[in-house]
Amino acid sequence: MGFPPRELRDLQTPEWKARYAVRSGVEGTINEFAHGHGMRRCRYRGQPKAHLQHVLTAIAVNIERLSGLTPAEKPPSPRPPTAFHAFLDQHEIPRSKSWRTLGS
Repeated sequence: MGFPPRELRDLQTPEWKARYAVRSGVEGTINEFAHGHGMRRCRYRGQPKAHLQHVLTAIAVNIERLSGLTPAEKPPSPRPPTAFHAFLDQHEIPRSKSWRTLGS
């Protein structure tokens, strides 16, 4: 690999680099699907079945990625209460549990 021409180097502003960082991440994911999971050819005929194959493959890839993560040392801090929650607390009105906190 070499150095890009001066005209291309001058175009690489901080804004361009930030946008390109997002693009390169997306391209890596698409490359993983196309080459690592055989998504260039669908196993099934028809758009609904092909869509289902893509969705199930994406779920499998997400599970694979999550299983490789190390457990966090401490759980993330809870979100600060909203203005509505503060109002409920101030007037001593009981809050209903969120579906996000049902398991904790």
